[in-house]
Order: sequence, then C-alpha cells, then structure tokens
Amino acid sequence: MSNLDREAVPSPCGGRGFVVAEPVRELLSPRSVKLGEATEVRRLLPNLGRRMVGAWCFVDHYGPDDIAEEPGMQVPPHPHMGLQTVSWLHEGEVLHRDSTGSLQTIRPRELGLMTSGRAISHSEESPKAHARFLHGAQLWVALPDAHRHTEPHFEHHADLPVVTAPGLSATLLLGALDGAASPGTTYTPIVGADLALAQGADVRLPLEPDFEYAVLSMSGEAHVDGVPVLPGSMLYLGCGRTELPLRAASDAGLMLLGGEPFEEELVMWWNFIGRSQQDIEQARTDWMTGTRFGEVKGYDGGPLPAPELPPVPLKARGRVR
Repeated sequence: MSNLDREAVPSPCGGRGFVVAEPVRELLSPRSVKLGEATEVRRLLPNLGRRMVGAWCFVDHYGPDDIAEEPGMQVPPHPHMGLQTVSWLHEGEVLHRDSTGSLQTIRPRELGLMTSGRAISHSEESPKAHARFLHGAQLWVALPDAHRHTEPHFEHHADLPVVTAPGLSATLLLGALDGAASPGTTYTPIVGADLALAQGADVRLPLEPDFEYAVLSMSGEAHVDGVPVLPGSMLYLGCGRTELPLRAASDAGLMLLGGEPFEEELVMWWNFIGRSQQDIEQARTDWMTGTRFGEVKGYDGGPLPAPELPPVPLKARGRVR
C-alpha cells in the first residue's frame, strides 16, 4: 500500500524514549486520506502524538465501501524501502503485482506480506470482476537496521493459525499468540491478530508484558479494557499488560497490534523508511530515474511519481512529536 499523500511530510519514528512503560488507554482518532481515485482511508499511524506501536509504523483502515459500480482500489506502481507491507481484508479482493514477479489475489483473512528490504515496487488493484464491498487494513512494519537491506520478497499465507475462546476467534497474522505462531516472516518481536468477537463476548486475551499494544476497531461495538472503541479508531494500550479484557455489545472485528518497543530512530517519508536524509534523497532519485526498484509488469498504467522533498531537513528523532 502506498502513501499517496502528495504533500508528504517526514515522520520521525522509533526510539524507546517515548514508550509508555505502563498500561494506558490513549484513544487515537484517524485522519482521512485519499488513496488513488476511488478509495478513501482512515489513517491511524503515524498519528499526531503516536508514531509507532512496536515495529508497526503505518496503519490505514478503509471501507466497507460499496464498489459494485466502481473500479475499487486502483494504486499504480510505487516504491517501498526499509519496511514490510501487510495486506489484510475483511471483504473484497486485492490483486497484488510487484517487481519480483509476484502476482497474487489476496482474499479475506489471507495474509499478503511484502518485504521491501533494500528496494521493491508494487501495484494494488481491485480485480475487474470484484465483490460488491471492499473492507480492510493496510499496515507497515519497520525493518531493523540489520535487515533493512535484505532481498525483497513476497509471501502469501491463506492458512493461518486461529486461537479460540468462548465468543472469540483470533486469526494470527504475524508473531505468536497464546501458543500459536504465524508462518509470516518477521524481523523483530511482534504480533498482529484479527479478533472476531461474537455479540455478548466477555473474554481476556493473554499478552506479553514487555510488548506495547494497540487495538484497531474494524467493525461493530466493542469495549477494550473498558473503553468503547468505534470502527476506524484505535486505542493505544502502552506496556506492562499480561492480559486484555474485551467485551462485545454486538458482533465486532478488531485488530491487535503489538511488539517490543522499536529501539532505532527512523526517518519515514512517503513510501520510504531510512535512517538519514541521504537515505531518503537517494531512494527518491533512484525511483524517479528508474533504477533499483525494478519494474511492475502487467499493470495498466504508469508508475506513481514521487512528491517533492520538503524544504526542511529530514532528521531521525523520537516516537512522538
């Protein structure tokens, strides 16, 4: 998933200095961003005051949108560097193409995981014949310095482990939860899980006290640690928890995101994650001159040009403004 904001601004991220070391309940509101011609998303990370949750550094929630008479998602070829993208759907399909030659239709509750490493480009689109509704989330995971130059690759996992409890079904995207482990490749201690709660569910989910967590609401009415979380919003929970109380007033869908606080300080600009202004400048030049990021074959249209760099210096700083 691309950041298509034409007024892209740098996002200083990372570092443990601003990690909340104890449990908190910090409700994050989204901002609306246009994605391509037909899709509007609600951006939760980076947020005005909270840049990361573990290695999770970018969260968009979109839909449910009625695209029966529309083309749906249409995101032209664009680059990524220094991160992993996670595609997750509740409804609809997304056709993924990338410069390594991957071609894959991603369907609900299937994991599309793209590791950009040193450089990759990809496109995302609704297939010509597509379902009526499109609803999902697109997320990024920052790669640590030791792995940010790894070879780019794409993974598709249709059969993911599921953890169950009365009124709860938790599908594991990444990492480990309650003894289950995802097949998705990770480079830092992290967890991502899709939580389906039945109406009336009242459960406690086991957590790692060394992780920081947040919960994104996808649908329905749910209370997370006593806080009502509406669809399209996210509750930051801090660290120091061994369990998380969840209660559903209706059938509800949530996403649990967590991980060890990310130690390194980052510069995130447009679709690139680096450690310095030079990293970002070089990536932009390479994309605009057609080097390093490869070619996405089969997409009906040209690549997405990069926005202009901001006039202010790009510096790696802490996790919050």
